[in-house]
Amino acid sequence: MSNKVIITAALSGAGTFKNNNPAVPYTPQEFAEEAAKCYKAGAAMVHVHARQDDGMPTHEVARIRETHDAIKDKTPELIVNLSSAVGMGKTAEQRINQIIEIKPEMASLNTNTMNFAIVDRKSGLIMIDYVFENTFTMLQNFGKAMEENNVKPEAEIYDIGGLDNFLLISKQGFFSAPVNFNFVWGVAGGQRFRPEAFTTLVNALPPNSNFTTCGVGNDEFPAIMQSCLMGGHMRVGLEDNVRTPKGELAKGSYELVEWAVRIAEIMDRAPATPDEARAIMGFKKR
Repeated sequence: MSNKVIITAALSGAGTFKNNNPAVPYTPQEFAEEAAKCYKAGAAMVHVHARQDDGMPTHEVARIRETHDAIKDKTPELIVNLSSAVGMGKTAEQRINQIIEIKPEMASLNTNTMNFAIVDRKSGLIMIDYVFENTFTMLQNFGKAMEENNVKPEAEIYDIGGLDNFLLISKQGFFSAPVNFNFVWGVAGGQRFRPEAFTTLVNALPPNSNFTTCGVGNDEFPAIMQSCLMGGHMRVGLEDNVRTPKGELAKGSYELVEWAVRIAEIMDRAPATPDEARAIMGFKKR
């Protein structure tokens, strides 16, 4: 197991807004400032869903490029991982075209069609409910487009069926090694965090793969602790969870990164620098 742990900060998502936490960034400048704080706190990578000024998720290439470039201009060391999910109701073309045109170093690659909702955990009331479409054809075409444009895919795994889907399509041979996976826990429509399920996913990975994990709400910190313990990496941030382990609103994604660094230190692991993360994840030179 490597001593180095890659910490990713997911800055916004498509369903977290300033009414959830005032520190959620909307403008390119807000993204750039928050990303710089996360880098200073120990993050090697930021995951980004660009927003309009009013906070609505966007697929517009110009706005996403402006957000991407603002982060890179302020903190050129950071890896920027753009979302290919973009937001609810976007077409396949809208989702992948911005990746092809901007060519970030990494992008998310979702692996299965699923229910996707925001549900009040206490009452069970449904607030947002839709089907998140990720067909086999999209998995194939998005993955090929990323590899052909030197964008490293991060395969998003919401349950073991998604991993099996990826492994099936990977038989075509276009994914470059090492493959990087992100286990996602706590989404309504996906699976809640369970230690035994986490172990099952790790044991099902192809040889020499990398894995990180993120958890929504209360699943965030147990999930990243197990990942760090098992030799994987950690993602935190306001996309996934707006509170610290003490229950207080986080001052920003950077404060959640600080908590992740503490967890790593307890387990005798050190945060990877962006260049160390690039080497671990198998990025090609640009």
